[in-house]
Amino acid sequence: MKFTVSRESFLKPLQLVLGVVERRQTLPILSNVLMALDDKRLSLTGTDLEVEIVGHVELEQGGESGEITVPARKLMDIVRSLPEGAEIKFSEKNGRAILQSGRSRFTLSTLPASDFPNVDEGEGRLELKLPASELKYLIDSTAFAMAQQDVRYYLNGMLWEAEGDNLRAVATDGHRLAMSTRSLEADVSEKISAIVPRKGVMELSRLLAEGNDIVMVVGNNHVRIGGDDFRFTSKLVDGSYPDYERVLPRGGTKEVIGDRAGLKQAFSRAAILSNEKYRGVRLMLSNELLKIVANNPEQEEAEEEIGVNYNGEELEIGFNVSYLLDVLNVLPGDNTKFTLSDSNSSALVTDPENEDSVYVVMPMRL
Repeated sequence: MKFTVSRESFLKPLQLVLGVVERRQTLPILSNVLMALDDKRLSLTGTDLEVEIVGHVELEQGGESGEITVPARKLMDIVRSLPEGAEIKFSEKNGRAILQSGRSRFTLSTLPASDFPNVDEGEGRLELKLPASELKYLIDSTAFAMAQQDVRYYLNGMLWEAEGDNLRAVATDGHRLAMSTRSLEADVSEKISAIVPRKGVMELSRLLAEGNDIVMVVGNNHVRIGGDDFRFTSKLVDGSYPDYERVLPRGGTKEVIGDRAGLKQAFSRAAILSNEKYRGVRLMLSNELLKIVANNPEQEEAEEEIGVNYNGEELEIGFNVSYLLDVLNVLPGDNTKFTLSDSNSSALVTDPENEDSVYVVMPMRL
């Protein structure tokens, strides 16, 4: 295997795949990146057995085709440390990988490409073509609500549902729920659902660039997404997602509309003196006014008042302020609408101008 590549061209696919390569591996081969050259097309593959990412780069000149695996992080550190515009000559000799650039020369250990594992893909049930920006929007507007290490393992991921001309993403950790829907130029006759694991979701958000079209293939146990310069494959979580429709509050009569930026600032200031463990704040609603109160075990207190569009009976309700801020951070519009029933019912949070995304936050007893 032999080729010449510029530092910048080599760096891009390396950065794509490095996120999925774990630092501490029980299998040494998983710390390596698989490099495969076919004439002018160089592919780099990283995997942790759950998620696989392949980055591609077209070389200006063809080289000697072949396959080899080299330590991913060492390779990245070497390439990154070279000066901008540097040319890298890569070759393989006696089971060693050799990188030369200017007066620098590095020799790296290798492992056989035949030992590198493949993520088993299986048959595809659904294939969709859509703009990368649409899938990125779905992920970025819901990912914060995924559980992190819940024993209900199916919550440690994101539900994707395709039906008719809609693609929907849902995430919940049992305390809050985020749901976002986008229209597609497609017609999916029967509902297809898949739970994508948390790590796959976070890596995918990093990979998706604006504007370009991607092809998404959903199988029984995998999802594969192909773009211009990458291919992403992830195993799916085997489990049944909760019926999120039942969680959506119905029939809320109290509507509060406020300036999103102003609410965000007020909640952020009140959060400074909230209990570090429970993060609770009290919301007190009266005509045209929202009062936010936070206190902590040291008897310290923060109080914020902000004008809102609300006409109704007075209401006091408690929430985890971090959950409210997470929602305000991803809502796109200038205003935010809270729909409430009473002090014991969940709040429905939306952008009044665009209800593509819906958020549910459970109340706290304070």
